[in-house]
Amino acid sequence: MQAPDPWGERLPRKLGLASAVAVLVGSTIGSGIFRTPAVVAANISDLGPFLAAWVGGAAVALAGALTVAELAVLYPRSGGIYVYVREAFGRLPAFLFGWAELLILRPAAYGAIAVTSAEYLLRVFGVDGATPVAGPLSAAQSVAVVMIAAVAAINRRGVEFGALVQNVSTALKVAALLGLVALGVALTPGPAPVHALPPSEPPALVLALVAILWAYDGWCDVGFISGEVRDPQRALPKVFIAGTAAVVALYLAANLVYLHVIPLAQMAGAPLIAADVA
Repeated sequence: MQAPDPWGERLPRKLGLASAVAVLVGSTIGSGIFRTPAVVAANISDLGPFLAAWVGGAAVALAGALTVAELAVLYPRSGGIYVYVREAFGRLPAFLFGWAELLILRPAAYGAIAVTSAEYLLRVFGVDGATPVAGPLSAAQSVAVVMIAAVAAINRRGVEFGALVQNVSTALKVAALLGLVALGVALTPGPAPVHALPPSEPPALVLALVAILWAYDGWCDVGFISGEVRDPQRALPKVFIAGTAAVVALYLAANLVYLHVIPLAQMAGAPLIAADVA
């Protein structure tokens, strides 16, 4: 008979360090790095502030990862932020947060991620994602619905199968970004020209930083599966810190290659920036 979990968790702890890191990296690398640079470029017209904003967002993400890593060690339970809110503020705020996650925050986030993924997929086949195909739904929205249903079906199969798919998909996403970075440097003879543009206003900088923080969002999601991670007090700090640092490095490298290939002035009109660079 299996010994009871010392933290009171009822789910089996089957996820190792690599799978937990894959969850963090895979949850963070969603639509952000593929969509957000165009939004940031539309608000920041100077090269220096553009890069500084991404570095500032990275600092916030790393600080958050350090904070949540400590909380995860104290409360390695399934539910992540729900558990932290409950322990800090009580059951009612945690209850409201949980329902807000279920009904508002997660559906909106997954919808945005899935639609962006669908637009990139349709771009491969030369299809405009805005084309109406099923009543009020566009082609991108219809494909996004199928993607969300597929991910739900995968996770319903169980944590081990879900972890396997997560590991493979994360490896593919990281490999694609690394390949884009390497080819962008190798095949482009020189950096894209920098054109003089009007200076950015402070409100625009704030809007750009909001978009950047959306791109970095996701590193805290591994807290939701803390109750399924083996040896959590040793593994979780490494997962939060190493995984977030890897995402930060990858994002900064991707943005440098975007700027290497496409001028900042043109990036604002390129919502599918990674496809344009490719």
